[in-house]
Amino acid sequence: MFKGSGVAIVTPFNDQGVDFEKLGELLEWHISEGTDAIIICGTTGESATMSDEEKKEAIRFTVEKVNNRIPVIAGTGSNNTKHSIELSQYAEEIGADGLLIVTPYYNKTTQKGLIEHYTAIADKVNIPIIVYNVPSRTGLNVLPNTLFEMSKHPNIRGVKEASGNIAQVAEIARLADDDFYIYSGNDDMVVPLLSLGGHGVISVAANILPKDTHNMVQFFLDGDIEASKELQLKMKPLIDALFIEVNPIPVKEAMNLLGMNVGPCRLPLTSMSDENREKLIDEMKKYGMEIRR
Repeated sequence: MFKGSGVAIVTPFNDQGVDFEKLGELLEWHISEGTDAIIICGTTGESATMSDEEKKEAIRFTVEKVNNRIPVIAGTGSNNTKHSIELSQYAEEIGADGLLIVTPYYNKTTQKGLIEHYTAIADKVNIPIIVYNVPSRTGLNVLPNTLFEMSKHPNIRGVKEASGNIAQVAEIARLADDDFYIYSGNDDMVVPLLSLGGHGVISVAANILPKDTHNMVQFFLDGDIEASKELQLKMKPLIDALFIEVNPIPVKEAMNLLGMNVGPCRLPLTSMSDENREKLIDEMKKYGMEIRR
């Protein structure tokens, strides 16, 4: 587990598949910029369009490249419990520090099914699991009481909360033990979540603002609430622009505009519309970023 800013890192692609040279550059940059953890093969990493072999190679490469300098959290969720167990066991075997497991999507399940799903996975691994609750993507919300029941398992140690419902976060914080980690899954709600006892963020914006995202959390944890709030408010217009289209379309576009050359998104995701690209560029310039193409 970690406190601070974990980047939900993009997966750079080229014509051959995953661009591991570029991924290595990104990992070194994040470590130098103060990112507190790497989340590989999450939603922002376009894991839904990656083969199992690509996922395994990306996780293995990241673990080896980071080499214990900061935690590496592997996205191993699935709507197939057996498949998630297999990916999770692989991630543990090659040295991942933890797992980010999204709730089942499309076939979904009941709240009872959620408990059984996560328990089945947690019984088969020995590293911490972070439950990823993102109802806007999955069509399924983990209710606070359900999460509380799951948290009784020693390997289910945190939640990435992306419901956008701050009242739900408050109820989770009320129910959870102090050693249950709550991370914001929304870049525009980091400070409100921290104010309820949260531990950090698993961030999209950190792909282009790693230092500011780290500082926003660290300021709060160090007791400088005003500085943390100022960064949250400063970042908000750019954060809004990063979600003007489906994630990770805008953040990959932003990285490419900055000259980071992470390649395109995979279909069914497409390039940004011209109108939205101009809005993104405008907010990037207002933030002081240099557009290189």
